[in-house]
Amino acid sequence: MDWGTDLWDQYDGIDKHTQSGLDLVDRYVKFVRERTEIEQNYAKQLRNLSKKYLKRGSKEEQECGFTNHQSFQDIVNELNDYAGQRELIAENMMTGICVELTKYLQDLKQERKTNLEKCFKPGTKRRFAKEWGEAEKATQQAEKIENDTNAVKADVEKVKQHAHVKTHTAEECRNDYAAQLQKYNKEQNTFYYTEIPQLFNKLQDMDERRIRCLAEGYSQFAEVEKKVLPIITKCLDGISMAGRNTNGKQDSLRFIEQHKSGFERPAEVDFEDYSQGIKPASSDANLNQPKIRTKLWPFSHKKTKSPAAEDFSHLPPEQRKKRLQSKIDDITKELQKELDQSEALEKMRGVYERNPQMGDPASLEPQITQTSQNVGRLRGQLTKYESWLAEAFRGDDSTNTAVNDNQYCSMSADPSQNIYSEFDEDFDEDVETPIGKATALYTFQGSSQGTVSITEGEQLSVMESDKGDGWMRILRANGDEGYIPSSYVKF
Repeated sequence: MDWGTDLWDQYDGIDKHTQSGLDLVDRYVKFVRERTEIEQNYAKQLRNLSKKYLKRGSKEEQECGFTNHQSFQDIVNELNDYAGQRELIAENMMTGICVELTKYLQDLKQERKTNLEKCFKPGTKRRFAKEWGEAEKATQQAEKIENDTNAVKADVEKVKQHAHVKTHTAEECRNDYAAQLQKYNKEQNTFYYTEIPQLFNKLQDMDERRIRCLAEGYSQFAEVEKKVLPIITKCLDGISMAGRNTNGKQDSLRFIEQHKSGFERPAEVDFEDYSQGIKPASSDANLNQPKIRTKLWPFSHKKTKSPAAEDFSHLPPEQRKKRLQSKIDDITKELQKELDQSEALEKMRGVYERNPQMGDPASLEPQITQTSQNVGRLRGQLTKYESWLAEAFRGDDSTNTAVNDNQYCSMSADPSQNIYSEFDEDFDEDVETPIGKATALYTFQGSSQGTVSITEGEQLSVMESDKGDGWMRILRANGDEGYIPSSYVKF
């Protein structure tokens, strides 16, 4: 079955059907184009989201040491890769479906227009009918005048002659019509049995090709996304892996390692009985005399105001040990490199001495001298830091006493000394000026000695910035002063 045989008389139906098919292709192209716009906007928003939450800088690098922070960064990175696949889907749909189908649609429109513009003109039937009517009218007029007894013979002859001319003309038209009709029937037979079938079959072939092409476009709509599904699945697997890699116990241990101070807990504060007044210094009195109020500050004010010490004595004991050990490791690596360099230079000098043509041994002396000096300097530094580390492990009694407040200042034996002398001493100190302002990013519970609690969004005065130990000293609006992690605030 084909259109040329079974639909030979359905010109209007074929016209509408083929136009509807082209309209469908055009509509599908618009549909895919809008889908690509959605994909592009979706990918752009995903990339912006990833960029917003991707951390950079020293504070972020420090936080990424914890599995829960690092896993979140892994999720952000995987989402960025996922966004790239959505962009690829949009690009492939635009080039593989929209561009190709649009070009194909233009070709189909031209082909359809060419095939439908063919038509035929009517024959001479209308002219024959007109002339035959006029001949009959002239004949009737001649017969009427001929039967009229009052008619003049000349008029009768004239009318007869006119009727004869009209009849002759009608006969010619009749013959012309018969010939044209015969030709028309032949052409009509050719048109309906040859030309129309060929024309409609071409339209049928065109429509079937359109449908096959559109079907490929339908399938490609899914295949484009299927091609990137393995990578999308990989991105989603990476996000799942980030969840599995998050380890609370490991993060807790790392946090302890980063912030353990090594200080001893403070001793109990003795009762200060101010009602007993000041007693003279004696062996008995010293046992019962009131003690000055214990400070809960882990570092003395004078030490925190000074620059960071080379031996890291400004840090809590445990952090000091870590920094000293890290410094020793760095020096050891650098020393080994210099030793390797020195050994290589000595070997090269030996080669030059045995083979003067390869080079002058004296040319290596500046490098050998410099390397030797570097080795001596690094060995000196290594010895210095190793001694500080040994000292840190032994512990400095005087430092521990000041830091941990396990020893209390005794009252002067002089009765005139005021029991509030500590406060007077504090008031005599110069008022410290903040070095800047900061805003708390997170809530921090200052539960350890020397720290202070802050709440998210709180405005703080920075008294001392981070000197590389991860802590800074701040002053709250209510007068509380203490240390907090540097990563918890922004300037």
